[in-house]
Amino acid sequence: MSAEFYEDEKIAAETEIRSRDAFRRLVPLLAEHKGRLAACLSLLVGGTLLSLCWPVLLKRALDVDIKNSDFSGLLMTVLAIGVIQMVTLVLQYVQRVWLEVIGQDIMVALKRKLFYHILSLDVSFFDRNPVGRLMARVESDTESLRMMFTNTVVLLVGDIILITGIFAVMFYYSWRLASILFGIVPIVAIIIVVFERKTTPRFLEVRKRIAAVTAGLTEFLHGMSIVQIFHRGAYARERINRANRLKFEQDVYVNMAVILFFNTVFFFEYVMIGLVLFFGVLWIEKGLITVGTISMFIILIWRSFDPIWRTSEQMSNIQKAIAGAKRIFALLSEQARLPDPVQPVAWPSLKRGIRFENVWFSYTNDGNFALKEASFEVPFGKRLALVGMTGGGKTTVISLLLRLYDPQKGRITVDGIDIRDISKAQLRKRFALVLQDILLFPGDVNSNVSLESEEITKEQITRAAETVEADRFIQRLPYGYKTEVSEKGANFSRGERQLLSFARALVVDPDVLLLDEATSSVDPETERTIQESLARLMAGRTSIIIAHRLSTILDVDQILVIRRGEIIERGTHTELILQNGYYAKLFHLQFKQTNGVIANAR
Repeated sequence: MSAEFYEDEKIAAETEIRSRDAFRRLVPLLAEHKGRLAACLSLLVGGTLLSLCWPVLLKRALDVDIKNSDFSGLLMTVLAIGVIQMVTLVLQYVQRVWLEVIGQDIMVALKRKLFYHILSLDVSFFDRNPVGRLMARVESDTESLRMMFTNTVVLLVGDIILITGIFAVMFYYSWRLASILFGIVPIVAIIIVVFERKTTPRFLEVRKRIAAVTAGLTEFLHGMSIVQIFHRGAYARERINRANRLKFEQDVYVNMAVILFFNTVFFFEYVMIGLVLFFGVLWIEKGLITVGTISMFIILIWRSFDPIWRTSEQMSNIQKAIAGAKRIFALLSEQARLPDPVQPVAWPSLKRGIRFENVWFSYTNDGNFALKEASFEVPFGKRLALVGMTGGGKTTVISLLLRLYDPQKGRITVDGIDIRDISKAQLRKRFALVLQDILLFPGDVNSNVSLESEEITKEQITRAAETVEADRFIQRLPYGYKTEVSEKGANFSRGERQLLSFARALVVDPDVLLLDEATSSVDPETERTIQESLARLMAGRTSIIIAHRLSTILDVDQILVIRRGEIIERGTHTELILQNGYYAKLFHLQFKQTNGVIANAR
């Protein structure tokens, strides 16, 4: 897929998720911690209200203690301020620790939910969404929500309580001056609302651009050897530079808006202080206000603008969290396109065979069919080979059989049962797939063969490895079956990885063995060893083999030749050679023989 596709592609439900709906769907996660959240809220309210006491005590110090030269009273006032500040800090510390624990618990639960949901999605979903973008949603977007829960929300709730308390104190001590100052609040509120509406789409765009950068970096870092071997460094730099430039353009707009917002609000802070001083001078002579009250008002104004500064600083986190929540729940809203049947039919094992009945399939639903009118049968215990040019539709047959996709027309049956009537887990349990490209996971040899299945014993692992003769090289490893596998199995040769994949297939004792170019990556000697093992393995077991090396399928029961999605020839090796058609041409190209008839071929 192209860079442009990755940058423009969206999860379908993303544009349909509103911010309000996204946060409403977080409520069940929060409800699990309602007791601790209530305790945190109580600590927050207590700490915030206590922090309002010291400006009032300062007023007392100026208007009473200092005015009356009561130094012992002044000392007691100072000590009271100190004690209040200490208690406030303790309450804030406990509350922040509890909230951090709650936030971590919620994010772990959300990440688990996301990952489990991703596991339930169809392969076609991953065709449309690059790994880097999904990684950004699971990791980066959930982290932005954690920051909002443990930091931003606390600050906002505390700030609401603080501002409410500040104006309550102001109105209590001078309702006239408080009324004048309160008239500035709607202006500041309008500025905040305008700022939020103008910047929200840009913050969302920034998150998308960050995801694009992450996706690009992931792709190129995973494929660094290819980038270097094929001298694609310039292309990689251009891709990443372009993604960074697009992100920079959005970042510049957002940061300039934040600076403008910050400076505008900063101006209104000094307007309010100026109003206090102006009316304070006029009213102090009339006895309507005191010096202590003026000082208290100035301190409270400074404190009332602290939440606005914090809001401007936290606005980025708020917008990231809003965008992250929408993206997370858009992903969770994605539905599997191949759902399990409501009442699945039991299918414990293969007894009669597999049948494709007039199957048509297109990956893109645009009439460009990868498989056309495919009809064939694989009786129980028989071996079927699929051959043909690359891209002809051979792997599509296996993908449809495993129900990674559903055909647009026709049906596929096992023992006469439509595979759409069988649960996907039960269906796939009866198959074992060996691919050309082998993926090994972090862990040791044992875990890679068993895939951490508790049903598979160490004896079964050893027996499977011995059958495919992987045991030979495993015994030479420093720690044998407990040897750790490095990333992508880099500490094993390609042939050794192939043998491990054979052992992985054998250990589950499948009814049907699916081999997709399974011996194309090994040397002739190893291939001969594998062929001997496979002969023992496939005896009495239904097998479907995709092969480019025609020497590996000479004795199968039937060969299907697929070209451009159509089955153009079928028969045994000898029958197809005698037909002198497309298969015969492929065989002669590989072996340069005149008649192509081999003694052990059918």
